[in-house]
Amino acid sequence: MSTLTRHLNGARETVQMYSRRVQVPMLGEVAVPPADKLAYYAGLGLLAAFQVIEWPMALVITAGHLLADQHFSGLVKGIGEAFQTA
Repeated sequence: MSTLTRHLNGARETVQMYSRRVQVPMLGEVAVPPADKLAYYAGLGLLAAFQVIEWPMALVITAGHLLADQHFSGLVKGIGEAFQTA
């Protein structure tokens, strides 16, 4: 299996994982992350609510995780690696 095919399959799985969507008023349709990610974000919210960590720190951590989990980052990475090996 080529590198491109392997990464395209991984990207397809990521898209399927984020295929659940919810209609949110004023925001429109929003993708719902998997249950383990929701639990992580809820834990961060609880830590901030009980003042174990500060709210700005919880927001920065959450934003960093959201950016790291971008839906199609695996696809872009796979295409880039395929061009490098070609």
